[in-house]
Amino acid sequence: MTGAWQPGDPPGKRSFAFVDGGRPFSLEGGGTLAEVQVAYETWGELAPGRDNAVLVCHALTGDSHVAGSMGPGHPTPGWWDALVGPGRAIDTDRWFVVGANVLGGCQGTTGPASIDPRTGRPHGSTFPAVTIRDIVRSQAGLADVLGVDRWHSVIGGSMGGMQALEWAVMYPDRVGSVVLASTTAQASALQIAWSHIGRSAVQSDPGFHGGDYYDQPAGAGPHRGLAVARMAAQVTYRSDAVFAERFHRAMLRPLDFDLDPLFDVEGYLDYQGMKLVRRFDANSYLRLNRAMDLHDVGRGRSGVPRALQRVRARSLVVAVRSDGLYPPDQQRRLHRELVDANGASSWLELDSPHGHDGFLIETDDLAPHLSTFLEEHR
Repeated sequence: MTGAWQPGDPPGKRSFAFVDGGRPFSLEGGGTLAEVQVAYETWGELAPGRDNAVLVCHALTGDSHVAGSMGPGHPTPGWWDALVGPGRAIDTDRWFVVGANVLGGCQGTTGPASIDPRTGRPHGSTFPAVTIRDIVRSQAGLADVLGVDRWHSVIGGSMGGMQALEWAVMYPDRVGSVVLASTTAQASALQIAWSHIGRSAVQSDPGFHGGDYYDQPAGAGPHRGLAVARMAAQVTYRSDAVFAERFHRAMLRPLDFDLDPLFDVEGYLDYQGMKLVRRFDANSYLRLNRAMDLHDVGRGRSGVPRALQRVRARSLVVAVRSDGLYPPDQQRRLHRELVDANGASSWLELDSPHGHDGFLIETDDLAPHLSTFLEEHR
């Protein structure tokens, strides 16, 4: 009924830490969680001066497994494996790299599928809405546990970029630099619209049961709704050019005038939908999807320009030319506002046909810029 990691499953390379000393964790939108545990992975060694730590933040359906192979506990390879490792752009012989599953997630960090210590049952529908600021505060608690007073850099794309930007605003003295890839200072109406479609698909599934589906028989969860949400999102992550080149009008079977999947692209989307179902949780999808909608660094700070005046970190803003979901104009605006705020922002536009997913795919093009940026701001 869920693809969430659960205690008793192979931990893989994960470690676990309770933040805030295991005390209740207050949330921006109100309410508290009795405790927050964060699942994380590390690569490399923290230097004696504790000045070489790099936090890599994941996107919507990512997790702490930034680098490494698939295996027990890790159903997929590291999502940025090409960039993180010995001798790679984020060189683990030089940097102490941390990847953490976000608050509200489903791969070891406290989320809706986790057991609520107050009831002994999964949180389910009672798990509150979380924000990017809540996620960053939980990461700050993890940094305290790890002995990291200040990150050399915080790096992320899409929702990960939102976290990196909030780090720079919330904790200006704890961040030396940020890499903001395919992200924005505040979610746009189009991004919110696509998110609403995905959430509606999940919540309309008869297996959703209002979010309390964890005691249902295996296979009876909101799998179809989550798969449809992923299909819709997958279309926004790529470009028309990529879909046309890869699929055109190729067919899965001989032409027939019925309603069953006929075209190759339909089979691809079905596969992507069910692939996510096997490793993710529907309730987590709803919360994290909503956290992206709520993202606005200007909220309660007199607007975006005023909020960015808090930033002391140097930044590298990365856009993908063909990104239709987070179009380059959003990143250009963010770059200009950061320049106006502290004069310390660099710009990179990747010439890729792959759309929003370009920051995950075009690692060869991104790597030298990322490596140089990290070295320049040692």
